[in-house]
Amino acid sequence: MASSQTAAAPKTSMLAGLTESRGWLSLWFMLPAALLLLIFLTYPLGLGVWLGFTDARIGRPGVFIGLENYQYLWDDSVFRLSIFNTLLYTTAASILKFVLGLWLALLLNENLPFKSFFRAIVLLPWVVPTVLSAIAFWWIFDSQFSIISWALIEMGLIDERINFLGDPTNARLSVIAANVWRGIPFVAITLLAGLQTIPQSLYEAATLDGASRWQLFRYVTLPLLTPIIAITMTFSVLFTFTDFQLIYVLTRGGPVNATHLMATLSFQRGISGGQLGEGAAIAVAMIPFLLGAILFSYFGLQRRKWQQGGGD
Repeated sequence: MASSQTAAAPKTSMLAGLTESRGWLSLWFMLPAALLLLIFLTYPLGLGVWLGFTDARIGRPGVFIGLENYQYLWDDSVFRLSIFNTLLYTTAASILKFVLGLWLALLLNENLPFKSFFRAIVLLPWVVPTVLSAIAFWWIFDSQFSIISWALIEMGLIDERINFLGDPTNARLSVIAANVWRGIPFVAITLLAGLQTIPQSLYEAATLDGASRWQLFRYVTLPLLTPIIAITMTFSVLFTFTDFQLIYVLTRGGPVNATHLMATLSFQRGISGGQLGEGAAIAVAMIPFLLGAILFSYFGLQRRKWQQGGGD
């Protein structure tokens, strides 16, 4: 009897130690977030992967067909065009958002009058709902009532109205411009927050050593800002790659599929067309590209030598 009580005592004390330890407490705090991720992220992702291997349609569960959906998409010219459009859209918009956002962040970091007011104004494109922004751009790019065409005609620069959303090349440029306008505030404000963390003493020391403004940016600002750039551009690329609302409201993938992204094509095939399996396969095909963007950010943008101002 005494021996059993003696054996139970270490177990009780061990259990009490686990419940009172910081690691165990952290686990309890993480549990609600883990459950939410499991319900709203892991389950839909797993279901989407499974549907990609079936011939499921709306109203019919479907059966397992293996890689048939992916084999069909491999030979589908519209799907291949959507991959090209997505890569072009993401690359061009992300580069422009980074360049313009960094320039705007550097400008807002200066001692300007009414600096707080301008920072609030910059956030407006990001705060406005995407659908409202898309409707506004739909009017701006309208073939008959476009204010851009009207202004250029009044200035004598063009003779006829520009068909922004009816021409494939113009439509691609138009949706990229709309995405850049909406995404610049996120990049600018995030990089501005990173600029605020750089000690002014470093700039003062470099200035005393005779560094020019370009050298201050190249050897002080850029290396210290690189980790923030990596995180910001990773999110920017992910948001741009998976963009749906802006494209769907402006062009719905037209004209002649010139602006169809993988996200919009997945919706068209899976929901509008009723082919859940095919739509899910297109969505799953986006995952390798998203993982590639994350790995590029981790292994490329955060290289230690670049952060230290080295050449590689």
